[in-house]
Amino acid sequence: MSHRPLQILIIEDETQIRRFLRSSLASHGYELLEASAGQEGLEQAAQLHPDCIILDLGLPDMDGLEVLSRLRSWSVVPVVILTARGQEQDKIALLDAGADDYLTKPFGVGELLARIRAALRRTAGRQVAELPVATVGELRVDMVRRQVFRDGAEVHLTPIEYKLLVALVRHAGRVVTQRQLLQEVWGPEYTDSAHYLRIYMQHLRHKLERDPARPRYLLTEPGVGYRLRDEA
Repeated sequence: MSHRPLQILIIEDETQIRRFLRSSLASHGYELLEASAGQEGLEQAAQLHPDCIILDLGLPDMDGLEVLSRLRSWSVVPVVILTARGQEQDKIALLDAGADDYLTKPFGVGELLARIRAALRRTAGRQVAELPVATVGELRVDMVRRQVFRDGAEVHLTPIEYKLLVALVRHAGRVVTQRQLLQEVWGPEYTDSAHYLRIYMQHLRHKLERDPARPRYLLTEPGVGYRLRDEA
């Protein structure tokens, strides 16, 4: 029984680097997918489900960290970063944002291949629950294009409102504690700021619920946190 080759998506705007990676990786049995911009890469990741992503930070339409952040809202695919940023704090920021590994330019093919193999090994048992578009009743959240719809009409959310909604979508059907939501959306220094959460949940309900006073989707679990209903 033959197995398909592992697919690697390269998100890199420099043609010469893509050409170099294409020939180097293809000669080692990998199937290459290519994107020259961040949004294009996110759409390919959602449609083609590659086994690994090589992501450059300097993209023409958005920073690679923003691509990584959006990708991590719905995918656990291993990501190896290519970066010219060699400072320790930059590397820490990459790993904290969800990168599996990184390579500082310039790099050798042997090291890149070793990093890919290591990332694939580490994530081999990871549950791949990719859900780039989530639908609950009349709500639809497209996490690739960062768009939210109610009854087919787009609803414009602020960055914080969107981040809060995505945190609930990722745990749909389960109770998410106030502390967990505050940490995911605002950061660890805000875990005691429950009033932020109450205010933004009110904003979300006014935008997404037909009757904000009697929410159908964004439910409160008294004394614990909030839950996004995972069925209509």
